[in-house]
Formats: sequence, C-alpha cells, structure tokens
Amino acid sequence: YDLVWFDSLGAKASCFFISISSIGILIDPGAAAMQPSYPLPREEKLRLKVEAAGRIESFSRKADVIIVTHYHYDHHFLPSNPILKDPKSLYLGGKLLVLKNPNMYINESQWNRARKFIGEILELSGLKLESFLMEPRQRAFSDPVEDLTYALERDFGDYSGRRKELLEKGRRWFDKLTRLWSSQPWIRAPIKLPDGTRIIWGDNCKLKLGNLRITVFPPWFHGIEYDRTGWVTPVLLEGKDFRIFYTSDLMGPQIEDYAYAIADLKPDILIADGPPTYLFPFMLNRINLERAVENMCYIIEEAKPELIIYDHHLLREKRWRQRVRKVLDKAKTVKVMLLTAAEYLGRRPLIDEISKPEA
Repeated sequence: YDLVWFDSLGAKASCFFISISSIGILIDPGAAAMQPSYPLPREEKLRLKVEAAGRIESFSRKADVIIVTHYHYDHHFLPSNPILKDPKSLYLGGKLLVLKNPNMYINESQWNRARKFIGEILELSGLKLESFLMEPRQRAFSDPVEDLTYALERDFGDYSGRRKELLEKGRRWFDKLTRLWSSQPWIRAPIKLPDGTRIIWGDNCKLKLGNLRITVFPPWFHGIEYDRTGWVTPVLLEGKDFRIFYTSDLMGPQIEDYAYAIADLKPDILIADGPPTYLFPFMLNRINLERAVENMCYIIEEAKPELIIYDHHLLREKRWRQRVRKVLDKAKTVKVMLLTAAEYLGRRPLIDEISKPEA
C-alpha cells in the first residue's frame, strides 16, 4: 500500500492506494489547500495542493477501483478542477467508482456537491445527469443516533444538560434532511458508461476482487452525533494475511460506538483521522476532544494494531502533540507503532518543520 497524500505533508488530504492480485484501489482522491491559520504563505499552500494532485493523478493511472467516502473537496477532485492534468484518466478508463450514496444520509451541502461531481463525471462521457434521475425509493429513514448505544448511555456529568439540548436540536436537523431525501430526485445506480466505467453506491457495500475483500461501511457521522458536516463511509480492506481499516473522517473517532466497533475488528493497520485540534476550543469543545482521545486510547489498548497512521485533521496546527499526548503515550506503553503519514515516509510532519512543536 502507499500513503499517497495526507495533511502531515502540507495539504489537506486523506488518500491512499493499495494493490493486490494486480488490482489497484485508490481511496479518496482529493486534496485542498490548508486553512488560513496554517503558518505558510498562500502561494506555498497552493503549491503543495498542486503537488498532492499530481501524486493522486499518478496513482489513479494504476487504479482499477476508486472509492470516495464522502463529498468534501479534500476527499475528491471535481473533474472540472483546473489543477487536474487529465481528469478522464482519474475517473474513467473502465474503472469501478464506488461512491458515497448521494441520495440519503448526506447533508444538504454534500447532496449538492455529489450531484455536481457525478454530473461532471457523466459529462466526461458526453452524458447528462438528468438522464439518470428518478423518484426517491424511500420515504422513511431510521435515525442513526438511536443505534449509538454506548454514546447514549455515557454519563457526561455537568455537560449532560447541554448535550441533551444539542441532541434534540440535531434530531430536528435530521428530520429536515429526511424531507429532502424523500422529496427530491435521486440519482439511480448502477451506472455503466460507454468506456466500461461503472458507478455504484458504496454505503454498506461488500466487494470481492481477487484475494481482496472490500467492505464499505454504512454511513457513520463525520464527528459527533448529528454532526452538521454529515456522514462518511469507512472502509475495511482484507487480504489473506492483513486487515486495514480506514476511518475516513470520524474526527477521532469522537463517538464511542465507532471506537468499539473498530477495536472489535482488530485491524493490523489503522489509518485514522485524529481530532481537528485546530478548531479547539471554538468548534471542538473539550468534552468532545477528550472523547476522541479516550476512544483512540481504547482502540490501541483493545485492538493493538501493528501500525496506526494518525493524521489528517490532526496535523493542521502546531499543538497537535500536546492535545493528543495521552494517545501518543498509550501507543508507546502498549508498543503500538503510531506515526503520521510523513513519519511513515521518513519525513517530519510539515507543521513541525515550520513551527516549533510544543512538548
């Protein structure tokens, strides 16, 4: 497998590639420039984004399968993005595109982004999105928070009252989204393009390609319960003698049930996005940061992966080591190798290079 690009290299991304049985799988082929607070000149941020795009395109030429876990632009490039040299080779050429279901368990922003993305892929083949629209297939949708047994049972002490208010507000947000999903046109799938490229929805999908088994999980929250950023679809890759779990954007994970599920899988390699400490304390409060830290410590203790790649949101500010110190210490104690993508590639994380890291 190859860690194609991650935030520790200086542009927002969470992209990796694996090849087995002569089949190449590229996951989340996207990159974005770092946020304004990242201590680099704008021109350098853009240069790193271009460099990331070049690496992603080079690996796409080896890929038979592309998996997109959600529709944030650091996880997929639009074909119309001028940064791409050859969008057709990225998405077409007989590939299997396994995409987050654009019709349900998706927030309004990603609903629109998905239609733009899929529409542009179709246009590469001279087709129109309108030809692939249909009436909604579902009118009722279960509330995924009701399945979060451990998160709902946890005692949050003095924060419990505020948490109850936020959950009630989140339920109203979810109900509003269900009205969108049940009333607006859906994109039908599977779609087969003239060159043999196929598009299917990934949510809760299982594939067997040669000796590789791919499980794309049902939608999990992108962060906490009812997180307004929506849902993502984590991925499990299993071969004859390995098991790799890719969290996509769970932001920690912050939800206990997700941490317990990951630990139960006992992956050999865990590719995990850490909490977005650059948003602390304004959009990430101390309670949810502590949840993310405790949950990763639990995974380390219970699953004991051979390797954890701990990156993405976490590597966007200089205090990241301080914020997740308990996780780093737990990995050392349990003798689990925990590295950023940059460290795995033999480099220092760029944020450490350009700003003095805190102990």
